[in-house]
Amino acid sequence: MKRTPLGEIISLNAYWVGLSFMWNSLHALVLPVVLLNMIPETQKNTYLGILTFAGLLVATVVQPVSGAISDRWTSRWGRRRPLILMGTVFDFIFLAIVGWAGGLVWLAIGYIGLQISSNTAHGPLQGLLPDRVPQEQLGVASGFKNLFDMGGLVIALLLVGRILPPDSRQPVAAVGLMALVLLVGAVITLGWVREPPAISSPLGTARASTASLFDSLRVNVRAHPAFWRLVTSRAIYLLGIYGIQAFALYYVRDVLKAANPAQLTGDLLASLTIALMAFAVVGGWLSDRVGHKRLLVVGHLLSAVGCVLLLFARTPGTLLAFGSVLGAGIGLFITANWALANLLAPAAEVGKYMGLTNLATAGSGALGRLEGPLIDALNNAYPGVFAGYLMLFILGAVCAVVSVAVLANRDGHEQAAFRSLP
Repeated sequence: MKRTPLGEIISLNAYWVGLSFMWNSLHALVLPVVLLNMIPETQKNTYLGILTFAGLLVATVVQPVSGAISDRWTSRWGRRRPLILMGTVFDFIFLAIVGWAGGLVWLAIGYIGLQISSNTAHGPLQGLLPDRVPQEQLGVASGFKNLFDMGGLVIALLLVGRILPPDSRQPVAAVGLMALVLLVGAVITLGWVREPPAISSPLGTARASTASLFDSLRVNVRAHPAFWRLVTSRAIYLLGIYGIQAFALYYVRDVLKAANPAQLTGDLLASLTIALMAFAVVGGWLSDRVGHKRLLVVGHLLSAVGCVLLLFARTPGTLLAFGSVLGAGIGLFITANWALANLLAPAAEVGKYMGLTNLATAGSGALGRLEGPLIDALNNAYPGVFAGYLMLFILGAVCAVVSVAVLANRDGHEQAAFRSLP
């Protein structure tokens, strides 16, 4: 495969800005704020945790299925872009329901529907990068992917945190902005990426046969043990990180007593993400030179240090500083981990296997949301101590350490697979 021009790498990754802006606005700010005006105060972590657990459980299933279908999709427009377009169109419908719902049931319908439609696009999107980028550029391309992903997060946290009223039940302005950013990202990726036609018959129909579909969904978990160990390690690491992200707004509101929790939470997560972005880009460049595996270990350990430091944060200044340390660790982790996943995924089924990484990503996000009831139980059992929030940071550090230990403890077949990688 010939080298991919920088312009195409940027176009390939533009959609990630829209996805990141939408989901991080929704999970970190919009849902926590809107739910506060619909549910009992003492059960806020529980409601948020259960709702987002259900949505992310849906994402865990839909994304790899959609990615697998795209591996065998046939059309003159390529195999990935038709499903990306289809999912994006339905995104706008469900975003409208979230923005104008005004009630808990409608909010849940819009949110679950958005998980289905967005992950229908997300699965094939992950297959575009390994389709179009040669192995020697995967580190840089993964760095840009994470730069855009995190760039969308920073913009979302800085903007949405300022336009979202604390008493909002219908976040129309925030959702409208989310839809606009998603539209721009989709237009760039779908319009500028020149995916070759995927034609398996003279008529070039845009469908897959039933037999082919079932075959595409079949997974032999014994065939690629190194890939599955990497996914397991990723799942453990992200379990700790997503718990911190999910309940950050309530932590800021309860512990730091912020006048505008959404704005301060946005600033906190933005500072974390700026550090993440810097280290993601540098990490992408370094990983192609010093090795993805070395950078991955450093990312794990730096993340653990950041979580421990956050245990002692009691002012906005220390919170931002310690959050930046965690962000640097996450930046190194996501770039090196994503590059290794692209290398370990079988080339003939890369859409399906990159979609299966969502078993770790969305699966850990879902499990992390189940920490909500435990946080409420600990906080209510020990008023004023906020033991539930302290548990979040301890778990984050433990997960980072256990994750790197799992990756290091490989059998002979996996050792051979990993030794062949940079």
